[in-house]
Amino acid sequence: MTDFEEIRAEATDGVLTITLNRPERLNAFTETMRRELIAAFDLADADDDVRAVVVTGEGRGFCAGADLAKGGETFDWSEREAADGWDAPRDGGGQVSLRIFDCTKPVIAAINGPAVGVGITMTLPMDIRLVAEGAKIGFVFARRGIVPEACSSWFLPRIVGISQAMEWVATGRVFDAREALAGGLVRSVHAPGELLPAAYGIAREIADNTAPVSVALARRLLWRMLGADHPLAAHRAD
Repeated sequence: MTDFEEIRAEATDGVLTITLNRPERLNAFTETMRRELIAAFDLADADDDVRAVVVTGEGRGFCAGADLAKGGETFDWSEREAADGWDAPRDGGGQVSLRIFDCTKPVIAAINGPAVGVGITMTLPMDIRLVAEGAKIGFVFARRGIVPEACSSWFLPRIVGISQAMEWVATGRVFDAREALAGGLVRSVHAPGELLPAAYGIAREIADNTAPVSVALARRLLWRMLGADHPLAAHRAD
């Protein structure tokens, strides 16, 4: 696999593991990470030997959200370059979410620690989410004076329902793994040392027992049938 600066991508026996790799910053999201995540999912789709993808974080965090080293300028669109022919800069987290949405391989999130802001919204287009005990999760945008990003206004209510989604988004509070489970955001809660084995167990069941084209088509059918609209519409409105 390609060498990256802020993530690792390692394929073993049909399972590609993507690890967010800025542990000194709790794997906070950057422009470099955005580019590399998109590239890693491009590699996954281009490799017929990859049957499933597991995404996790290095160290004690999954992703602490956007890197706030620039303070308030982090969310100042006027300081960012317009790209892709749009009048305003694209939402970087949204680009990652849309790339995951379009992936032909099933994607499993192993949320090993804090996941807030884009750190949790990037997992919403992933197919299965598992979380470690002690992990903290938060859709904290309202407490930062911004709105939900990364197409999460499309994904979140479809996963957990409008009432639960609105409670988490309107309060912006940070909640624990058990609440995430009760709210339907994650499949299961695991002791830290058991999280990755559980994620790999699901990935192996897919890789060892299913037809790849069937899985790819089923993934597309299930996601597309969630609603008549498309997350790109929500992305353009963010």
